Amino acid sequence: MLKQRIVQWQYGFAIAAVIANVAIAITGSIVRVTGSGLGCTEWPNCLPGSMVPVEHPELAMFHQWIEFGNRMLSGVVGIIGGFCFLAAWLSRPHRRRVLWLSAAMLGGVFVQAVLGGITVRTGLLWWTVAVHMVVSPVLAWFAVMLVRSLRESDAPARPQTHPWVPRLLVAQTVVLVGLLIAGTMVTGAGPHAGDKDVARLGLPVSTLAHVHAAFMYTFLALLLAVGYLLWRGPSARDIWQRYFLLLAVVLAQGTLGFVQYFTGVPSILVVLHVFGAMLVTVATAALWAWSRARPATVEATEHEHFVGASL
Repeated sequence: MLKQRIVQWQYGFAIAAVIANVAIAITGSIVRVTGSGLGCTEWPNCLPGSMVPVEHPELAMFHQWIEFGNRMLSGVVGIIGGFCFLAAWLSRPHRRRVLWLSAAMLGGVFVQAVLGGITVRTGLLWWTVAVHMVVSPVLAWFAVMLVRSLRESDAPARPQTHPWVPRLLVAQTVVLVGLLIAGTMVTGAGPHAGDKDVARLGLPVSTLAHVHAAFMYTFLALLLAVGYLLWRGPSARDIWQRYFLLLAVVLAQGTLGFVQYFTGVPSILVVLHVFGAMLVTVATAALWAWSRARPATVEATEHEHFVGASL
């Protein structure tokens, strides 16, 4: 019965993986803007000899609990990733694509744990924090792919749109990677270091912000080109829905970035901007996934019958 329940909830685990990876990026930004990055001075312990926050003459409990809370959420992400993989493993027949994506959910948590330890032990060097941050959007992307894969087969994907749309989406994804990396560099040189004594990236914030904006303009231009090709057709309604969702999120994120720049990067806007970056990633992944279709196969049909028998 438990096995059947786990398989039955597989889709819900995949949705939870998307939400959890977005949430961990948000809590990470809260750690940064509150200066709590070294609230816990060790890894995996919070303080020497203690896994949890304790009274310390040099470390405020507030900072300890902010950092510790982020670590605890990492555990939640790991548990969800474990259930994703367990559900994929228990399903019969095994679906290679679902297994690999589920394994990425679980393996990504271990990667993040290692990176988190490196980040703490190196005293929040800006590039370690940047790498630690970039992994979250990657895992969120994989989680969206997993959600989509559970409603399709493992057959080769076929475009459901104008033939040029998949190519533009590849280019758009490459630009998104550059956009995210440039964003971490802006943060690495900016005022929110995660701790007051951390060395910063020695480049002008204004220059990095303009590079970041250039990536955003390129991303938006490619998105508008995708919209034109979708208009030329053929394009199903669910593809249009995901396109307009992505367009709205990108416009909101761009507006927020300008407000940040001209208001001195207030803490609350940093958190919202990280949230927006994760939403852009998730929405881009969704448009990518739903612009392609994988026809039903015997394996996928048998899998659906197995799940149906579990209800």
